Amino acid sequence: MTTDTLRLTYIGGPTALLALGGLRLLTDPTFDAAGSEYPAPSYVLRKTRGPARPAESLGPVDAVLLSHDHHADNLDVAGRRVVEGAPVVLTTTESARRLGGKAIGDRGPVIGFALVLADRPDHAVCVSGDTVWYEGVAEVGRRFAVDLAVLFTGAARVREVGPAMLTLSAAEAVAAARAFSDAIVVPLHFEGWAHYSESGAELERAFAEAGMSERLRPPVPGAPLVLPLG
Repeated sequence: MTTDTLRLTYIGGPTALLALGGLRLLTDPTFDAAGSEYPAPSYVLRKTRGPARPAESLGPVDAVLLSHDHHADNLDVAGRRVVEGAPVVLTTTESARRLGGKAIGDRGPVIGFALVLADRPDHAVCVSGDTVWYEGVAEVGRRFAVDLAVLFTGAARVREVGPAMLTLSAAEAVAAARAFSDAIVVPLHFEGWAHYSESGAELERAFAEAGMSERLRPPVPGAPLVLPLG
């Protein structure tokens, strides 16, 4: 890919359309209406906000970047229809096995993505997927000059399962920003579902306290955000 900018359109939750180097990439598709519920044996996930734009308004995508398929807040019912129509889905090995079709798998129960720029192979755009802060996140910053970090935040917790966070807290997002020392940070996955334990306001406060407010670019639902690279 060769580009100097990335155009990001935030749909809601973990879902965004990335226009990069002539490609249109969709992250974790979630397009169900507000109020949708997703029961599991020991808990129920509840969606509190619908998509800023319906899937059919986005036009064709070249690939779906799917961090995993087994949680509805990363792939809901309407999102599965988007995946079925996508020319390629990049995801985990197990998700590819379950989805079939044009899904291509990589290792891990959940994955993130490093999108490498063809004209600057040492530079990348990072899409974290569902993760907490750990050494593997820091390793991305050592391997690449990360120009843009799209981080799944919100400190998601399913209390019926336990107290552990499933996505980055505000403090961990600051740690990731320090590891990606030159990156612009765009947060996703911090609103629209009941199990997020931190809001966008807490994220903005954490970056302000760290003296990094200018690097944080909270997206506006449905409004394209044009971001420089390099």
